[in-house]
Amino acid sequence: GPRKKILGQELAGEIESAGKDAKLFKEGDQVFGTPGFSMGAYAEYICLPEEGVLATKPVNMTYEEAAAVPVGGLEALCFLRQGNVQSGQKVLINGAGGTIGPYAVQLAKYLGAEVTGVESAGKLDMLRSIGADQVIDYTQEDFTKSGQTYDFILDVVGKGSFSGCISSLKQDGRYLIANPGLSQMVRGRWTSWTSSKKVMFGAAHQKTEDLITLKELIEAGKIKAVIDRRYSLEETAEAHRYVETGLKKGNVVITVEHNNKS
Repeated sequence: GPRKKILGQELAGEIESAGKDAKLFKEGDQVFGTPGFSMGAYAEYICLPEEGVLATKPVNMTYEEAAAVPVGGLEALCFLRQGNVQSGQKVLINGAGGTIGPYAVQLAKYLGAEVTGVESAGKLDMLRSIGADQVIDYTQEDFTKSGQTYDFILDVVGKGSFSGCISSLKQDGRYLIANPGLSQMVRGRWTSWTSSKKVMFGAAHQKTEDLITLKELIEAGKIKAVIDRRYSLEETAEAHRYVETGLKKGNVVITVEHNNKS
């Protein structure tokens, strides 16, 4: 059988009980966070260490909205920091409509960048609604052949043309591949050594202080969750089937009914 019998990497809910030595949280606190690769979030209950990646839920979010934040939000924040995104820069996000992309769009806008989102046609209106300055339907147009250049390209899906992305960078530009293959890693290191352009690979480190940063930005109205569909816990397999179609816009959420509360 599977090594992890209960899947799920992000969650939001109410603390049912706290250990006698717990200092950060108490019974009744509303929290959100991630158990990371330990999984276990598809359940009515989960036991977590209080020093884990856990924080008080944003006051202006439902549990469903808050549960959609940790993985995509933390990775987007980490990637934009790796890219050293600054106000006034031009940023392109390839694969902008999934789990990480919508947070990357909003965070880049918050940082003052001009943002282009690349996705399939059905997701472009959503990207415009969260602040993308330009959107490109990758099925109709290859952004690497447009003649536009960018300070930072974030390739969430890892399917962009490597040489095309490099040629679409400005001098001293940065290209981050979130899910690189071996050949991309080899070519990326060579490019970084032999030119002013820098190729980086996604290395998101989930930290509680970054989750608190996201909470503060959410409460300030700077970023929000994008939820496509909601499924009950009993419909989890169906939720996965939908995600695997590649059609989802933003996040899909599993709602757990417990004691008449979501």
